[in-house]
Amino acid sequence: MTTQLVWFRNDLRLADHAALIAAAERGPIVALFVLDDETPGHWRMGAAQRWWLHHSLVSLGRSIAERGGQLILRRGRAGPIVRALAAELGAPVHTLIHHEPWAAVQVTEAGAVTEHLGVTLAPPESVLSGTGGRYRIFTPWWKKLLEQMPPSRPRPVPDLHWADVGSIASDDLANWGLLPTAPDWSGGFADWQPGEVGAAARLADFARRAARYDAARNLPSVEGTSRLSPHLALGEVSPNTAWHVIADAVGETVAEPYLRELGWRDFAANIIEQFPDHGDAPNREAFNRFPFIDDSIGFKAWCHGQTGYPIVDAGMRQLWATGWMHNRVRMITASFLVKHQLIDWRHGERWFWDCLVDADYGSNAQGWQWVMGSGVDSSPFNRIFAPIGQSAKFDAADYIRRWVPELAKLPDDLIHAPWDAGVALIRAGVKLGRDYPAPIVNHEAARARALQAWAAVKAG
Repeated sequence: MTTQLVWFRNDLRLADHAALIAAAERGPIVALFVLDDETPGHWRMGAAQRWWLHHSLVSLGRSIAERGGQLILRRGRAGPIVRALAAELGAPVHTLIHHEPWAAVQVTEAGAVTEHLGVTLAPPESVLSGTGGRYRIFTPWWKKLLEQMPPSRPRPVPDLHWADVGSIASDDLANWGLLPTAPDWSGGFADWQPGEVGAAARLADFARRAARYDAARNLPSVEGTSRLSPHLALGEVSPNTAWHVIADAVGETVAEPYLRELGWRDFAANIIEQFPDHGDAPNREAFNRFPFIDDSIGFKAWCHGQTGYPIVDAGMRQLWATGWMHNRVRMITASFLVKHQLIDWRHGERWFWDCLVDADYGSNAQGWQWVMGSGVDSSPFNRIFAPIGQSAKFDAADYIRRWVPELAKLPDDLIHAPWDAGVALIRAGVKLGRDYPAPIVNHEAARARALQAWAAVKAG
């Protein structure tokens, strides 16, 4: 039988992996992962996700070794490496379809590659309007996707037979330097368990809580979200598996709010296929004229959770400490940067890219363009999140206490806007500007400034 080369990318699992299953039916397997920092250019994997990748590759390598194989590691431009190894082995290449613009370049450069579905619920190009066009608005797209749902049931790890790889060179993972050392800023990542086993555990935990998802997902002080996003981003669990485990646990009707979030990932893939530069360029031409402010001091304050707005600072500190941020708070912090501070959304997008363990090109770009109002499907620019109101509405007091401990002694009704706390601030022993920063902008003035800037853009 002919040796088969399985090229793993951001799909680091053995179960429900269509490329692996197809290869296993055809012959002995060589498993390959290539760390490619060249083809993505400035979208090379960020620091936090590199931490995750290291541990995920350890997990995948261990799973393969337990089954008698070896994961071959190479570093460099993926396409030529895959092409050369395939030629050396005389092996056909199997991989999953990925939708980032650099993924297509990698496949083209790799030569003859068989691609399989496994990153999305359905092929994005299969979700078409009645006239055969691609959707750019989520709601009609979601309704059309549902005509193909539920997705196929996940398939188990196939019987695997391995080719002899004794003569094939493989890098030492430790030499890739994916883990931070000087300093090691990953101490707060300890709650994560990268890898397929960790993904299964996280999914099982969420299945026990999924019935409360719709009511709890917007509350940052409670464990209401799935926290599956890092595992999905690196492909440690398939979207089909996530769909069926949650739908089976609570029924599709109750599960629908979460299933829509899985659908949002597919929609983001659909958008970046149509707009490959979605992470770098606004979809609406008017936003090329937006008068952003060059404010390095303000940007640094935002990055490090020193804006003086507790909900914003809590989110940014959670991001830095854990590599993750609650989705509601992602929207609040993003809106604050681009509308209160008038800082270019791409600066925030790149900060998230470097700090998020769940960084995903399509979802990250889609989220930032949605907040900015510059995407094909986005919130209007004049929808400006009021951080104080959002913090109170979504009961973020305990969330703030955890991530902004300077304010922990303030009562719930005052912690969202400490500058109005008066004597309670004194009793808490907090002095604004010394123990906690005063607000770097006034909300009402910043809102008025943002609307004025948008009016100038519309006037042309």
